[in-house]
Formats: sequence, C-alpha cells, structure tokens
Amino acid sequence: MSAAAPRGLLVAALRSSSGKTTVTLGLMRALARRGLAVAGAKCGPDYIDPAFHAAATGRASLNLDSWAMPPALLAQSAGETAAGADLLLAEGLMGLFDGVPADPGRSGSSADVAAALGLPVVLVHDVSGQSQSAAAAIAGVCAYAPRLRLAGVILNRVGSERHTRLVTDAVRAIGIEVFGAIPRTADIAVPERHLGLVQAAETSGLDRLIDRMADLVATHVDLDRLTAAAPPLAPTVTEAARPLPPPGQRIAIAHDAAFGFLYPHLVSGWRTAGAEIRVFSPLADEAPDETCDVCWLPGGYPELHAGRLAGATTFLAGLRRFATTRAVHGECGGYMVLGRTLTDADGAVHRMAGLLDVATSFAKRKMHLGYRAVTTLADGPLGPAGTRLRGHEFHYATIVDRGADAPFALATDAYGSSPEPTGSRRGRVSGSFFHVIAPA
Repeated sequence: MSAAAPRGLLVAALRSSSGKTTVTLGLMRALARRGLAVAGAKCGPDYIDPAFHAAATGRASLNLDSWAMPPALLAQSAGETAAGADLLLAEGLMGLFDGVPADPGRSGSSADVAAALGLPVVLVHDVSGQSQSAAAAIAGVCAYAPRLRLAGVILNRVGSERHTRLVTDAVRAIGIEVFGAIPRTADIAVPERHLGLVQAAETSGLDRLIDRMADLVATHVDLDRLTAAAPPLAPTVTEAARPLPPPGQRIAIAHDAAFGFLYPHLVSGWRTAGAEIRVFSPLADEAPDETCDVCWLPGGYPELHAGRLAGATTFLAGLRRFATTRAVHGECGGYMVLGRTLTDADGAVHRMAGLLDVATSFAKRKMHLGYRAVTTLADGPLGPAGTRLRGHEFHYATIVDRGADAPFALATDAYGSSPEPTGSRRGRVSGSFFHVIAPA
C-alpha cells in the first residue's frame, strides 16, 4: 500500500454495451496482480457492479452519483473508497454524457463525476463496424466537453491487425493516446438477468472469469502507460458532507440472495455515525435481532424466492413481532415482502408479511426506471415528516392493489413531474419502491 495520495481514472464509453465493465474488471484485477492497491467505484445508481469490483480488487467499492449526492458527499465518498489505495478506477454508467436535465454538474452523468473529481477519462470505444470513423467520434468527445481531460482510449472488439492499425493511426493523428486494442471475444461475459448482471455472489466461477478478463486486458493494453496517465486524486471539498443519518442505533438488515440491494456508502456512513449493523437472512428463515431498534429490508430479488420466503415462518413471525414495537422499513423488494401478497412470474400468489396492505406482482411486468426526489409524509426511519431525499427506482414488479394504507411520501422525477403519492405506511411500518441514496 502506497503512502502517497491515491491517483484516479474514470473508465467510460460513449454508449452502453461497449464492454466497459469487462475492461474495468480486467484492469482492476490485472493491476492488483501487479501489486497495486486498486479501489473501485461505480458512477450512478447501481447495486450490482460494486460487488464485482470488490471481487476483482479485494476492496469495497462505493457509488458516486452526481445527481443524488450533493457535491460534498460525492467528494467524501470518492475519498473514502480511495483511502489507502494506489489507484482509484471509477466505472462509468451508460454513455459518458448520459444524464438527466439538471443544474450544471448535477446531471448524474459519468462526465459530471469525472469533472467534479478531476478524473481523466479512459474511453473504451467499441470499434466493431467502423475504422477511421472512430477517430471522428473520439474527437467529438474533446470538442463537446473541453472541461474533461481524455487520458486516452482502449479500442475494443477489433477484428484484425489491419483493423487495429487503421483505427490506432487515425486516433493518434488527432493527438489522442491509444492504450491498447482488445480483440472480439464472445466467451468472456458476466451473465445477466432482468435487473442487470447476476449478482457477484451468485456468479459461478467468478474469480476465474475475472482472471480471464485480466489476462485479456494485460495482453492487449499497455498498463504502464495507462497508470502513468492517472493524476493524484484531490477532490475539492467546500462544505461538510451530509450523509443519510442512521435509522437507529442498532439496525437489523436483511441480507441474502433475495435482499442484496443496499448502497455500501449508506452502511459505511451509519457505522461511522456509531450505529451497529446486525445482518440476518430471511431465506435461511432467520428473524431480525430482537436487540435492534429498527429493521431494514433492502431491495433485491424476492420475486425469485417468493415460495421460500412465504414458507419462512420464523422470519415472518419474528418480523411481525418486531413491528409491534419498533420501526420496519422496506425498499423495493423489501416493500413487496412487507405487503399482503407477491405474485411470481408463473402467476402463483404467495402470502407475505402482511404488515402493509399492498399486493404486488412480477407476473405483470413493466419496467420502472429513473431518479426520484421524495418528501416523506410522516415521521419514520428516514427522518421526520417533511424529510427530502434523493434516490431512484428500478423494478419490473407492478402494484396490483395499493390497499388502504396511507402513502409513505410524495415523489417527483428528474424531469419536473408533479408530486405523486408513493409507497405505503401503517403504524411503525413503511416502504416503497424508492431506493434512497442521499439527503436532498
């Protein structure tokens, strides 16, 4: 571990499915095998990729979100994940400039994160179906965003030595460094499901897969030149960060294959504030720790495990008992489990905890995706009534019956929609499809 300040780069692409996750994981593992302490980070709202970063580097990876996080919290999160590392590699989301309408620097795009933290961009450019035209697209990045520093390019999915030479010569002719060219590979990919990649803990042979990615990258990318392009990480902090306060002093958090979506920066912030975390597994039929003063059911994939959850009598009885005297909150999948019923993809109806009156279905699927700003309507684990929060929704489940419960909050999207009621609350129990990231 280096005593010097960590350096940083942001790995991005001009569109999704360009291969940036494969390249990022390969870079992380290849550099770690060289003895560097590599830290990972993920731009935007993403629960799954940080766990793959952790598998590749052996270190926790946090999210960096320029829309949901105030600038001070963004800088603090970057500093926290990079602490003690030699190199921070942040992975972008979607296309480099893709975001939402917002004040300058707050669009949620990877470009905003790079600019805020002073991270040069390593552009992973998929050159399949083009040769010299790639240089025009890359030149466009420089013209479109002169505030960004483009450290260089990794050409991906090249088809031959001639193809590589044509693209490389054209890109270098416009003054842009080419760190390497990776050939097309059809057999190195992480499996996916309806919310993105299959979770790291569920991916068979993950360590071998990441090693193959690292071998590919190390063979075709000049790692020395790439790391030399990374400057010291020195995010500007002009005010104190405001992380989300702990919902309680001792927090019971569900965690297993059905409940895996809780942002690492939240848990880290709660621990830093002095809270204790007690993890339990509903799929193992474990109840929340009775010594805790709040229970949190994160999102995840309860729709894939609805039968087991319905049969987890110790979990359900313990959760109901807990809710008689203490607060329980559910996000997305956790909200579904707190409801009356959950209908799975085959149309089978499973009884859930019944602590909220909502009924949800995965048989009637519709994608709900986007940033949300909410204002809570009652005192609860996320703060007193009127607390303003930023986060997002990403789910395919639908509500088939909202029931008689009062709404949890009023929500708007990033495009100026009118506030609408969202979620449910009854007694000490609350929940919604909203995933919180930070205070507004």
